[in-house]
Amino acid sequence: MSECIPPTEGRVIEHTAEALNEKFFRDIEARVQYYSARIESIQQRLDELECEWDIERVLETQASSLVLIGLILGATVNRKWFMLSAAVAGFFLQHAIVGWCPPIPIFRRLGVRTTREINQERYALKALRGDFDEVNSKSDEQPLGKAEKALRAARIS
Repeated sequence: MSECIPPTEGRVIEHTAEALNEKFFRDIEARVQYYSARIESIQQRLDELECEWDIERVLETQASSLVLIGLILGATVNRKWFMLSAAVAGFFLQHAIVGWCPPIPIFRRLGVRTTREINQERYALKALRGDFDEVNSKSDEQPLGKAEKALRAARIS
């Protein structure tokens, strides 16, 4: 029986402690509840979410920085430093395949979220603000018209 590589969107969550995943979900829920009474402040929060780095970006930045450090130190100080670049590349490959590597639990405990978690909050806030109300405003509208409205509503600005 062949096993499939875990889907990109869920693999970090699958390798995160359930209690931590629950905390991320409760935090999203609490923020959405908070903004339900502050609709006028939602855009500010959406702007903050636009600037939030997800786990993939944090990992890519950390890994590429360590690879560069290993290469520079290997070329200028001692060839043994090239092992750092090799180890980081191996861990990064492991992350690409299974969604886990040693820094992931650390970054997750530091509060770094996945793209899915960030988008859950983003779209809950947009729905709360009423961004998607226009899609279903006319029940007698043709399906293609609704599809066009849905695509406009889902556009990432």
